[in-house]
Amino acid sequence: MEKDSRIINKFKQRTWNEVKSNDSWSIFKIMGEFVEGYDRMGSIGPCVSIFGSARTKPDNPYYQMARDIAFLLTQRGYGVITGGGPGIMEAGNKGAKEGNGVSVGLNIKLPFEQHSNPHIDHDKDINFDYFFVRKVMFIKYSQGFVVMPGGFGTMDELFEALTLIQTDKIGRFPIILVGHSFWDGLVEWIKKVLLEQEKNVSPEDMHLFIVVDTAEEAVEEIDKFYSNYLLKPNF
Repeated sequence: MEKDSRIINKFKQRTWNEVKSNDSWSIFKIMGEFVEGYDRMGSIGPCVSIFGSARTKPDNPYYQMARDIAFLLTQRGYGVITGGGPGIMEAGNKGAKEGNGVSVGLNIKLPFEQHSNPHIDHDKDINFDYFFVRKVMFIKYSQGFVVMPGGFGTMDELFEALTLIQTDKIGRFPIILVGHSFWDGLVEWIKKVLLEQEKNVSPEDMHLFIVVDTAEEAVEEIDKFYSNYLLKPNF
């Protein structure tokens, strides 16, 4: 028993040392992703990020709407940033290409769903291993978020931006939710439960986003927001 105990303890110690070593080396990999992201994104100019499900098919109305929004944004002088994959992301990059605008893809390495779509500018197709590094790039280099219907990843990106603005960690920028039929249930829950029942948010937090139904409305809201401001990166 004593010998078995020593063997087990030795194994545990070795495993713990390996974990610590791997943690230390991962810092350099994380740093490398930040450096590459900053280097390649630093000169892209004013851009708007379009988020939404990777599972949205081209025959879905929201796919066409994301494509239209991206096209209209390029006609206003904005580039378009997406997560670089299929679905809504592909639609956003496709619309940007059709408008001869900047088309950026911040791709994430996943075992399923995710692969770079063909409508990203070849020098702006950037791959990440870490979700949190990728999200920093969205926040840092976007002048607005257009959020189409999506799943957990879309909600994660939306609520991260809302939290950072709410807590004054970044400057405010427009957050546009597209599709009343998709978003109204969530917005009503935020209002009834988080605001009125539990008082976990403030009334002014309800003004951090707006819900629209058309591509034209989405772009108009971004133009309206910046009518009195200079466009600049969100440092």
